[in-house]
Amino acid sequence: MPCARAELEERERLILAPYAQFSASTRGRRYKEEPPEWRTHYQRDRDRVIHSRAFRRLEYKTQVFLNGTGDHLRTRLTHSMEVAGISRNIARALRINEDLTETIALAHDLGHSAFGHKGETALDRLMKEHGGFEHNRQSLRVVELLEQKYPSFPGLNLSWEVREGLAKHFTAYDQPSKKGSFKASNPSLEAQVANLADEITYYSHDIDDGLTSGLLSEEHLQQNVELYAEAAESIRKNHGKLPDECRRYFIIRCMIDDQVKDVVYTTEDRIAKAHVASADDVRRQAKALVQYSPRRRKLNLQLRKYLYKNLYFNPVVHEPNRRAVRMLEELFHYFIDHTDQFGDLARKRSRKDGWPRIVCDYLAGMTDRFAIQEHQRIFGLKV
Repeated sequence: MPCARAELEERERLILAPYAQFSASTRGRRYKEEPPEWRTHYQRDRDRVIHSRAFRRLEYKTQVFLNGTGDHLRTRLTHSMEVAGISRNIARALRINEDLTETIALAHDLGHSAFGHKGETALDRLMKEHGGFEHNRQSLRVVELLEQKYPSFPGLNLSWEVREGLAKHFTAYDQPSKKGSFKASNPSLEAQVANLADEITYYSHDIDDGLTSGLLSEEHLQQNVELYAEAAESIRKNHGKLPDECRRYFIIRCMIDDQVKDVVYTTEDRIAKAHVASADDVRRQAKALVQYSPRRRKLNLQLRKYLYKNLYFNPVVHEPNRRAVRMLEELFHYFIDHTDQFGDLARKRSRKDGWPRIVCDYLAGMTDRFAIQEHQRIFGLKV
């Protein structure tokens, strides 16, 4: 007999911890649908995210380096896939719902603008008088409204728990404002894991991309970043002299592995001390339960400061992104003055949301290369 949803839900009840978010206990979807036959609710959500246009566009959106700068440098898509992999590993170790964790991780950047965080900052500034812009809120807008794939409802009609995870995605970079129906102090453990996995991923892999680009050096990292120095020493002791590419890969792998272990052991201890017995008990906690140890948090802060100083504000990274941001600003003002270029659906939405929000939606959905192409089409200028 095929493995039906009821059997998958029973497996969750047998395997997962009591404080996990069980798919059978979902608060449901905004629009009523028949439940999936061969998948859990969160497995359906994951598939909907993967098959969305917004997810595919992440392939051509900047992570740190302007998209197209190098074949081996990360984009928003590869970053999201790496976050999902690390999220699943942590969720499995903690015996919480892997499918929900993975779905939130895959979807967390769906609303991110072109040109990385500088693009997000530019749109927020342009929208200052119209509600601002924040890619967490935009991710929700994408899955609740902007994706148009189904005849019976707008958006992807994802479960409440996935949308909660998007609304409350919180890292050092991402600090969302409060959102409507998601009023609990904290989201599920699954959403908290996706948050920290995002942080582990971009810190570690931004080092990797910095080394690949030549903007960072191993020698300088070992002198200034304890996490890197510890991992490098461990690799040297266990494997001796390795070829450059292999050594760098293994050091990054070791850094990620150490951080994952730290999060798992620290979080297990915090869960035990909190005596939580359900997912809603988790939501009522004053502070997030998924955390680094104090020492690891301190080391990560050192790494973050180092990356800002030596990578993110390096002229090779900063200057192309600064020029790209200027393009977004010029495109925004152009389309505000030329709303006749939008179709009927956008016109209908504008009556409720106003033209600035419609223009912002359009720009936020652009990939790096499409934004550049549109700027050249309209203004006839090279970046």
